[in-house]
Amino acid sequence: MSTAVGPTANVSPLSAWLLAIRPKTLPAAISPVLVGCAVAWAENKFDLVAALAAFAVALLLQIGANFANDVADFRRGADSDDRLGPLRVTQGGLISPRHVVVATALVLIAAVAPGLYLVWRGGPALAVLGLLAIAAAVTYTAGPKPFGYLGLGELFVFIFFGPVAVVGTSFVMTHSVTRLALLASIAMGSLVTAILVVNNLRDIASDLAAGKRTLAVRIGRRATRWEYTVLIAVAYAMPAVMWWELSDLGPLVAWTTIPMAIQLVRQVWDGGGRGLNPVLGGTARLCLWFAVTLGTGLIL
Repeated sequence: MSTAVGPTANVSPLSAWLLAIRPKTLPAAISPVLVGCAVAWAENKFDLVAALAAFAVALLLQIGANFANDVADFRRGADSDDRLGPLRVTQGGLISPRHVVVATALVLIAAVAPGLYLVWRGGPALAVLGLLAIAAAVTYTAGPKPFGYLGLGELFVFIFFGPVAVVGTSFVMTHSVTRLALLASIAMGSLVTAILVVNNLRDIASDLAAGKRTLAVRIGRRATRWEYTVLIAVAYAMPAVMWWELSDLGPLVAWTTIPMAIQLVRQVWDGGGRGLNPVLGGTARLCLWFAVTLGTGLIL
């Protein structure tokens, strides 16, 4: 384990755990749930308790995944002293790997209580999805063959932050899978996946050195930039399709965030290395604002 020196030596335990939680990633967890709730509201079947349970599960699973990722990447050598992204607590010597592993288990166990309520409302299908989500949170970078190291990260992120999160949230309230929920899930899945794409674009060199064969490592920088651009374009196409389906302009409220999206796409094409860190945070904020505006449009 690295020894904390310099600025890290003065980090308090509370600050260290906040670093491990990675607050800037949490919008990616709550945004799909927010849209799923808006879909249920649009169909006059919104339930506050179910919504709160869904938000709790999403946040806890995201935090658990962040903890697991922190310690697993450290053990595999993907996080080193020259990493381009924010400090990781195990790599920086702020928290021991054993404590992070214990915290991961505790957080995932804490997700069981609200998860069981959702299963009670949604039936066995929700139980299966919950178990798969927990498994995905842990095996993204941990285990003998973590899918994040095999170039499958984007696929799993799209599935779990798109259809599973959006449709799953609306399903526990509406007890149906609607075209509106599916279309909204494509938009949210695309935007959350775009966050991962920026992360992997930034880390191509260090991931390659560590043997982490992400999709960005496999296809190169130019194709990864196109991947990001296409994902953003797909997300913004979905409100138009929803408008066509609903014969209502409401979903187009999400287009008010287009200027932010255009700016981020430009930065992805112009930047590299640490210069992509602002794009990473910006894409997470875009995801949240898109969810807020799309949800507002669906509700109104």
